[in-house]
Amino acid sequence: MFKITAQGKIITCNQGENLRRVLLKNNIDLYNGQAKIINCRGIGTCGTCSLEIEGTVSEANWKDKTRRSLPPHSLEKNLRLACQTKVYGDLKLTKYDGFWGQGDNVVWTAENSVINDEF
Repeated sequence: MFKITAQGKIITCNQGENLRRVLLKNNIDLYNGQAKIINCRGIGTCGTCSLEIEGTVSEANWKDKTRRSLPPHSLEKNLRLACQTKVYGDLKLTKYDGFWGQGDNVVWTAENSVINDEF
């Protein structure tokens, strides 16, 4: 079992589990604003589930790389799509602002539940 720290919560999951599914199952606020309603439901096309991930996860697949290469995302930012990521170790997560989570302002960190309550 691996430990995921997100939004001030510590949750666990098995090796290889999909990060998006684990977070949603544990009531972690993965989406900003209306992205909670308007998202691709995990197929990797919208990019709204982007997070900064510290820890061991699967390599970025072609869907993840392709979506993050298109505006407003950038491959230069240290983000990944939760829907295309498998867990392979303990993780600490950070969520940023913007509809796609691509912003520069932190919404929540691993340790803190709400930094920016704008959403």
